[in-house]
Amino acid sequence: MNKNQLFLFTFLSFLLSCSNIKEASKDDKLIITQENIEFYNGADLSYVNEMENCGVVYKNSNDESKDVFKIFADAGSNLTRVRLWHNPTWTNYSDYKDVEKTISRAKNSGTRILLDFHYSDDWADPQKQIIPKAWLPVIDNLEVLGDSIYNYTYKTLKTLNTKNLLPEMVQVGNETNIMILQKDEKGEPMNWSRNAYLLNKGIKAVRDVSKEVNKKIEIMLHIAQPENGIWWFKQATENGITDFDWIGLSYYPKWSKYNLQNVTPVFKELISTYKKKLMVVETAYPFTLKNIDAANNIMGTDALIPGYEATQEGQEKYLLDLKKTIKDAGGSGLIYWEPAWVSNNCSTRWGKGSHWDNATLFDANNKPTLGFSFLSKGN
Repeated sequence: MNKNQLFLFTFLSFLLSCSNIKEASKDDKLIITQENIEFYNGADLSYVNEMENCGVVYKNSNDESKDVFKIFADAGSNLTRVRLWHNPTWTNYSDYKDVEKTISRAKNSGTRILLDFHYSDDWADPQKQIIPKAWLPVIDNLEVLGDSIYNYTYKTLKTLNTKNLLPEMVQVGNETNIMILQKDEKGEPMNWSRNAYLLNKGIKAVRDVSKEVNKKIEIMLHIAQPENGIWWFKQATENGITDFDWIGLSYYPKWSKYNLQNVTPVFKELISTYKKKLMVVETAYPFTLKNIDAANNIMGTDALIPGYEATQEGQEKYLLDLKKTIKDAGGSGLIYWEPAWVSNNCSTRWGKGSHWDNATLFDANNKPTLGFSFLSKGN
């Protein structure tokens, strides 16, 4: 190698190391994807397919009808969160087929994917973690139940991989404050031996798929509200749950004892104690208190915090301040929960329309609110 060749080789190596890019081939096209993202700005878009089937048309800031996944990507989103229910016979959405469609649309827009396994046929949350109906007969057989969660997680990811839809991140459970895979909503006391065994089965399935297909899949454990993260991750690690990459938190001031002024130390403590990356994977703030349909709004006056009015400006300020709080603590991401669940002509279990229409990132005309700016500002 002569002097000129050595210089060229060194220069090209330097450029590659600085850009952190990775090239991949798909359909004979060159795809450039970011290898290392320092901060994730994202959106949970699990409702989009249903909204569009209900007649919703999304617009960009220029009042042009556009694919909503592209609207978010163009605004700066680099991560799309998608929920998955096991066999939700009560709805046609958030099952495997619908999730496959969502992931495909999101990947086509250029964002990474965080797949959220609820391990339930319905909403899993801090108050209920109900076992899928198909697994109920083996609820008291821990070994078989563990195989069920492993095989389901493994098969789902392997199938997605065959279609080039493998997620870059996986949530092993959704808001698992209480023990997972319970019989009903009554909620049994935490049995950490059982809980750790089952969560580790889900984790192992993700790790095994990642190794077999030679593709990195990061694992997240998700707890609702920062204050619950403190005790939950302590008890989880003491009981052998250690093989994960992300601490995921839901943070809604309405349901948390921490405000934006005093939550930073909690984020810092979680990051430093467990040496994991941290992301707020659910948050929201109302841009109005007006209800424009028959579905009552979840976010009312009780969701407001001092200094942040129920206006587009207030919503934007909340998101930018929260993002700064996360970054100052050393956190690595912020996802807005269901910013596209706008008012529509369909019915929920409780009313016609949307229970979130005043807390989306679209106004009554389905144009982006000022809150959209968090996706690009403050980076």
